[in-house]
Order: sequence, then structure tokens, then C-alpha cells
Amino acid sequence: MNKNISDITLFSSQSTEVESYHLAAEKRLAGNPLQSVQNHFESPCKQFNVGVWQSEAGSWTVNYSEFEYCDILEGSSIITDSQGHSLTVKAGDKFVIPSGFTGTWEVVGYCKKIYVMFEQQA
Repeated sequence: MNKNISDITLFSSQSTEVESYHLAAEKRLAGNPLQSVQNHFESPCKQFNVGVWQSEAGSWTVNYSEFEYCDILEGSSIITDSQGHSLTVKAGDKFVIPSGFTGTWEVVGYCKKIYVMFEQQA
């Protein structure tokens, strides 16, 4: 199947809905951060998604079933694994979180990122 220029997803020309939410109480460790996601693309198989996420300050547990590439646009976060090792990420940092990662995510003040997620089906 041939694709053409009209099949390219250009974020700036889309009017993608922004979904705002608070995390479920059982995931929250500190604060009650307002978060939002603007999913600009979802593949037909629903395994591949791309968009923009942002959050106010707070921390919560994470359990990744997907691979996620992150490009931090603004602010910073501290990601801590289940063994207690942490990584501080800030604007300009680009990284991949592997499927199977468990731990915590803490937003320090504010954080905004571009995400690219791939969830492999079993």
C-alpha cells in the first residue's frame, strides 16, 4: 500500500484533543498532580503511539508494559527503579524506558515530554 504526503502526521497542524486527568489514588505517592496527554498518532494495530505528556509536581509508581522513548522538553523528573537507583532527567534529555521497568516517577515542579511508545503484543 502506497502512502503519500497527506498520510504524514504533522503535530502542529492537528487539533488533537488534550486529555487531562489525575492519577488513581493507589498509584500516587506524593501530591495529586494534574497530568495531560495529547496523543497525536496511534497505529492501526494500537501498539504504537506518539504524543505530548505533561505533569505538575508529584510522584507515583510506574510499571511499564511498553517500551517508551522520551524527549524531555521542559522541567525535570526523577525516575527511580525498584532497587532504589535513580536517574534525574531534564529538558534536552532523550532516553528509552524498557518494557518491564518498575519503580517510581517524580516530577520536580513541572515536566513536559514527547513520548513514543511501542507495546509488543504477546
